[in-house]
Amino acid sequence: MAVVEEIRPTSEALLGTKPPRKPANMGQIIRWLLLFIGGIVMVMPIAYMISTSLKWPHEVYNVNLIPEEPTIENYTYVLEDGRFYAWFLNSIVIATVTTICNILFDSLVGYTLCKFRFPGRYIIFIAILSTLMIPTEMLVIPWYLMSQQFGWLDTYWGIMFPGLMTAFGTFLMKQFFETVPDDFIEAARIDGLNELQIWWTVAMPLVKPALAALAIFVFLGNWTAFIWPLIVTNSVEMYTLPVGLSSFGDEADVAWELIMTGAAISTIPTLVVFLIFQRFIIRGVVMAGLKG
Repeated sequence: MAVVEEIRPTSEALLGTKPPRKPANMGQIIRWLLLFIGGIVMVMPIAYMISTSLKWPHEVYNVNLIPEEPTIENYTYVLEDGRFYAWFLNSIVIATVTTICNILFDSLVGYTLCKFRFPGRYIIFIAILSTLMIPTEMLVIPWYLMSQQFGWLDTYWGIMFPGLMTAFGTFLMKQFFETVPDDFIEAARIDGLNELQIWWTVAMPLVKPALAALAIFVFLGNWTAFIWPLIVTNSVEMYTLPVGLSSFGDEADVAWELIMTGAAISTIPTLVVFLIFQRFIIRGVVMAGLKG
């Protein structure tokens, strides 16, 4: 009993006291200060975009971040324009289809280069990576000539075909498939699954963080693409959102408040995509840390 009575106050004291908080050193203060400044620098363009979208035309060149007379007339004007919905739909279709194709094709090629042993696979992999060194501007003319010969000008297919598969996505998926144990693949083969079933039911669920990252990168890249959609499209109805907004600004005599309004609305799908896939990326980072 004496031992219990001696231990009880000690445990209560331990439970009731809080560990002393360590004072922040100068290095931590500097790091937090740099992160705070970096956060402000990154947020300011978005804040200025939203601020400009709420301004009247005569206030656009006013440097004040908070509008003197906030208005939603710009949003009403843009949303009532039927062309904006056509551009928005075009961008949604192109970005979604391209993202799905990249997830399927890049992962399939990456899985093949990673899990199959055949002559020349390293040469093929290096050849795919070498395309990353070719600037996009050098490929525009061959793409255009190909689109013209096959009748793809001013079509969805003409806009999408250069990005249906990417070297970056292939490299990313191959590196992640390296983390999938070969024992899982061999066990699935012993169970009688064919290679496509193994790729889809065994390997793909184990690389969800990579798929989520690839989906975000591809969707954002196609959503904000400007040069190629501008070259390959002729009719206003086939414009994507970035191209449509730029032409809309020209017609409105560089109405920056309308351009910023359209840009603010166009950020909504990108935020939705990021919110959907961010948990997979965070989970992948946590699992990678636990494995390390």
